[in-house]
Amino acid sequence: MQDARTWLFCIQHFAFRILHWLITMEAVLALEDGTWFLGKAAGAEGVTGGEVVFNTSMTGYQEVLTDPSYAGQIVTMTCPEIGNYGVSSDDVESRAPQVAGFIVREESPVASNWRSQGTLHDYLVANRIVAIADIDTRALTRRLRSVGVMRGVIATGDQLDSSALVGRANAIPRMEGSDLVRGVSSQQPFDWPQEDPDEFGVTPDRIPKRRLKIAAYDFGMKWNILRRLSAHGCDVRVYPAQTPASDLLATKPDGVFLSNGPGDPAPLTYAIDNAKALVDAVVPVFGICLGHQILGLAMAGSTFKLKFGHRGANHPVKKLETGKIEITSQNHGFAVDPASLPADVEVTHVNLYDGTVEGLRHRSRPVFSVQYHPEASPGPHDADYLFDDFIKLIEEGKDWRLETGG
Repeated sequence: MQDARTWLFCIQHFAFRILHWLITMEAVLALEDGTWFLGKAAGAEGVTGGEVVFNTSMTGYQEVLTDPSYAGQIVTMTCPEIGNYGVSSDDVESRAPQVAGFIVREESPVASNWRSQGTLHDYLVANRIVAIADIDTRALTRRLRSVGVMRGVIATGDQLDSSALVGRANAIPRMEGSDLVRGVSSQQPFDWPQEDPDEFGVTPDRIPKRRLKIAAYDFGMKWNILRRLSAHGCDVRVYPAQTPASDLLATKPDGVFLSNGPGDPAPLTYAIDNAKALVDAVVPVFGICLGHQILGLAMAGSTFKLKFGHRGANHPVKKLETGKIEITSQNHGFAVDPASLPADVEVTHVNLYDGTVEGLRHRSRPVFSVQYHPEASPGPHDADYLFDDFIKLIEEGKDWRLETGG
């Protein structure tokens, strides 16, 4: 009887897939170099453009969709089937999906999971995300890996002139030099609610004696970072990206956090100037991803664009102090140039794929940062200690202002 039910489910599932494929309209992905792919629409109807990148994660597609660091980008998932466990309101990382578009090899028409609240297709349509499926994502990924990330356009329905779409792709502003943070940062300060320390299955090693007051810059922050800071005993007030550092310092926070976010850090002069002010104020500062790059620039370093970036949930990073290898979650297209860093800034972590900088620490100020995402459950909890390090820096740190003359 059980075998019969299993076979019936498989037959129904296969029939559903065939029907879904037959009634779905066509779509085209066109790249700036003239390459184009014909597939099926997998989300909302229309035309969208952005920088086409790839992510190697096997799960977490909803977190990818709602990560503000992907603003301005069309994300290709290398895992061949996406959407099989559906979507859940508990898995979002911001107010709504942030990607410019979405590319998958096969979009599951059904969602099978006890937490599921709907299908991926319905979620993309409801949030007006243009997507394409049934293309050779392996060929696309190999192209991006060889040539580098490129601008591209996805179009559905009757807007499938590949030559015209290639022209539209070439007209899209490049990621380099673009300020994408203004479009994703919060418009007003807000307080994050207190979280249960045990909710995520890992109890922090260090809980402060009192709730610590953290001021956080929102450059496109993932909500799970706020959840982890709260779970580690911090009361977090989030500020828009352009808020002067003097406004944050006036509240006398125990520490300041610089968040992740999209795009090129170099044009964010307002954020770099604010980070310089925080370093000079000798307040404990912790940065993640774009926040890490901004701190690198504020401490007299420089950044450069990677050929195809680091986007996935299995990137090995070495902590130089201990030699320990951490399995990390990453999403970035720029990196700090280690040769540009002054003597008072130390590289603490490196990427084992390409040797790029994954962590920094100031030798005489309470400032540190990492390029990867410790809140994203890589490993699954290899890097959660960084939040403990931030608490320790605040609670047991030296009197930095006295020692440095600040």
